Amino acid sequence: MKDSKLNMYGGAIGGSFPLLIFIVGMIVLTFSGNGGMTSFWAIGWLAFFLGIFLAKNKSDYCAALIRGVANSNGAVVITLYLFAGVFGQILTAGGLIEGLLWVGLEVNVQQNYFALLALLCTMFFSLATGSSVSTAAALTPVLYPAGILLGADPVMLAVGILAGAGFGDNVSPHSDTTIASAATQNASIREVVLARMPMVIIAALVSMLIIFLTGGGGEVVSAQQMGVDVDPSGLLMFISVLVLITAVFLNRHMIEAFVWGIVSAALLGILNGSIVLSDFFHIPKESGVSSGLIEDGILSISNTMIFVLIILAITQIMVESGAIDRILDFVTKKVAKGVRSAELSIIFVTTLISTPISHNTVAALLVGPGFVRKIGDRFNLSPSRKAILMDCSVTTLYFTIPWHSTIITWYGQLSLAANKWGIPLPNILTLIRTPGLFLSSLLLLPLQAGNELMLLKRMMKAQRYEYVLNRVAFSRAVFI
Repeated sequence: MKDSKLNMYGGAIGGSFPLLIFIVGMIVLTFSGNGGMTSFWAIGWLAFFLGIFLAKNKSDYCAALIRGVANSNGAVVITLYLFAGVFGQILTAGGLIEGLLWVGLEVNVQQNYFALLALLCTMFFSLATGSSVSTAAALTPVLYPAGILLGADPVMLAVGILAGAGFGDNVSPHSDTTIASAATQNASIREVVLARMPMVIIAALVSMLIIFLTGGGGEVVSAQQMGVDVDPSGLLMFISVLVLITAVFLNRHMIEAFVWGIVSAALLGILNGSIVLSDFFHIPKESGVSSGLIEDGILSISNTMIFVLIILAITQIMVESGAIDRILDFVTKKVAKGVRSAELSIIFVTTLISTPISHNTVAALLVGPGFVRKIGDRFNLSPSRKAILMDCSVTTLYFTIPWHSTIITWYGQLSLAANKWGIPLPNILTLIRTPGLFLSSLLLLPLQAGNELMLLKRMMKAQRYEYVLNRVAFSRAVFI
């Protein structure tokens, strides 16, 4: 393990202090009914402000904060935010919401049926892009207001959108978590994806059933009550989503894919008469008035970007203080004594480390090259086995923790949509406790055991790795 770069009074506990302040502050604000992105900013700022008094060298502490903000993984996420926010804004301006409302009213896709449709749309988008963050940023502003006006249950609709966004993170070959877990263990991405596919599909089917059974019950608002002109021409905007997905499948960079999606969305919006060129950018006649859709798209995601920067700074303090290294060293020396305990250690430690860190790929990169690989090699675990356990662990409970990047993106977009359309906004803690998301995430671990025999046969047939049958029996005994 690397030596700590940042010396804190209290050692690892002092290094964890800013994160603890941040988490406790968010919980208190949320339960008091005052939780929200901007109030969380203040708690985050207070956390790293107080942390400096525990640093033995204040200059090192300040430098660590800056390194956290400058984190390359965070820069990727924020850049994607900029493009996804503008893309979502153009989809909305192009009449996609009105098109979905037309489908709901004319074809009777309402209440639980629309909630299920929203889940399927986000699953497809995230599977193609491999990004839960981009999915939440681009589709939440469109699907949530349309669903509420068509009588979907606010909680289950919102949870369905988030669960669909997480689907691609779990199983898409384009997913950064899949790539990170496979690459750090020298495993085949194809084998990792094929092994995880059955369990993720079963979890998705359970989610679909729960969303279908509980996603309705609201009041369907008539076109007159909505105060909007429902129009099927807005459905043309879906073509731009297909353009974006096609660009991803052609191995274009994600940002380039968004560029093509934005270009096609702009052209389609102009074609259906919903947008004119000046809507994208113009010189405002009055100070403080928006300059157009580009500005609106960036503003729609700006609260989330600031939150991500705060989280990255706080996380860096914990990493550089040696708090995470202490956890990894303890498990390596004291807990992992055999194959069974080694596998459980990978699951436990990867989940534990991903909890305070705002981005699951960062967590995978943090534990993969050192801890997971070291433990796995020590007990002769196959590369694919290590990658699957790690990938599974960073894409389960991650989607129930409110300070993680996908969650804050999703909830930030929900908040903006609720304010714009005057529709309900469920409490964030109520959302993360709902059965649809909770069961979907917990199913991934037990289903890992159920899929083990299939993976074993594939490996033995290919004669790539030696595998032990009692590992399957143990996995079933522990998880099922």
